[in-house]
Amino acid sequence: MRNINFYITEDGKSPVTEFLDSLSSKQAQKVAWVLQLVEELDSVPTTYLKKLVNTDNIWEVRVQVGGNIFRLLGFFDGDNLVVLNHGFQKKTQKTPPRDIKIAESRRHDYLTRKKHE
Repeated sequence: MRNINFYITEDGKSPVTEFLDSLSSKQAQKVAWVLQLVEELDSVPTTYLKKLVNTDNIWEVRVQVGGNIFRLLGFFDGDNLVVLNHGFQKKTQKTPPRDIKIAESRRHDYLTRKKHE
């Protein structure tokens, strides 16, 4: 069983919550369903959770609703905690490097702040 947390910025904002708030209720429902799978399944199909190659341990939660594709990027903190830190609507074949950089930078911020707690 995994737990999913949303990354909180130093000023108390949650980029993933803000992203989810921008979705329609049907889209948000599907995202919630996929997040539940990620938490509950021992082995999550790569259709829904996949490690991105050539990144600093960034994983993506993959959600498709009709013709819309959404990605939530994050990382593992230990074996069972997934910290999601960036969400976007995917419009290209590859995950945009800009979005990966945001996720990597937030991962670095999270781990640095955790170390100093």
